[in-house]
Amino acid sequence: MFVRQLHYLVAVAREGHFGRAAEACHVSQPTLSAGLRKLEEELGQPLVLRGHRFMGLTEQGTRVLSWAQRIINDYDGMRQELEGSEAGLSGVLRLGAVPPTLPALTGLLNAFCDRHPAVRVQVQSLSALAIQRGLDDQVLDAGVSYLTGTRPARLRWLPFFEERYVFVRATTGGALPETMSWAEAAAHPLCLLTPEMQNRQIIDAALARAGVVSLPRIEANTFFGVWSQVCSGAWASIVPHTHLHIFGRIPGIAAVPLSDPEWVQPVGLVIAERDPLAPVAAAFLRLAERWPWDEAAGGGAS
Repeated sequence: MFVRQLHYLVAVAREGHFGRAAEACHVSQPTLSAGLRKLEEELGQPLVLRGHRFMGLTEQGTRVLSWAQRIINDYDGMRQELEGSEAGLSGVLRLGAVPPTLPALTGLLNAFCDRHPAVRVQVQSLSALAIQRGLDDQVLDAGVSYLTGTRPARLRWLPFFEERYVFVRATTGGALPETMSWAEAAAHPLCLLTPEMQNRQIIDAALARAGVVSLPRIEANTFFGVWSQVCSGAWASIVPHTHLHIFGRIPGIAAVPLSDPEWVQPVGLVIAERDPLAPVAAAFLRLAERWPWDEAAGGGAS
């Protein structure tokens, strides 16, 4: 019963509404409200601000919320481990990934689903900072991110591959050379991600090393927006080489590797340093450790 009450607290904090929280927990609203009051009685603290509607959590409620998520995750992991000892793995793998890496993950995710048909996978496109926070708060089981700077003590890194960069443009613009410098790429009319995106910051750093300033005519906050402009034939772009596995198949699109300077960015799995890991996270880690990234990411594996 205590774990169920914690589920109620997490749901109402997530939904911001008693009715939607009750629906998410598959109970009536009176049952949810009674469970929250029982939790407050057991802890001896007010957790929820109430009026005619949900008004938020108290200071104590916010602190309990973090513990509630951890307890729920540990409880779910324990159940998965017990059930997995007699049957196939089940549950949900909650994965966060920085947007540029998503095309490189299709093969790994497909293989994971083939091996564990009772596991559902939820993939969220998130910033590196949001992934780290999600792992800290235990709302994510694993993340795929850029491995830059110093590894936080509470996280484990597993290198996957080195992201490289290519210049892409419609073939209607004429023939392209076999290779191109970053400075030459900057001379074309570019569509790039918006400046707050980490991939754009990587590209800006490479252009700065080449002695040029990044001045794209069009900026988009998603790669879908970038590729839409490239496919229009009016604009070029600079994208990760792993995108060619999907978008490079579009007829009429040409790609050229960039050099001068040579620029790579390590990409890999980030996972919380916890013992034991949730069974779904441990299973994903085991598969990722054996995954052939040289082939899957088009070379350049770490």
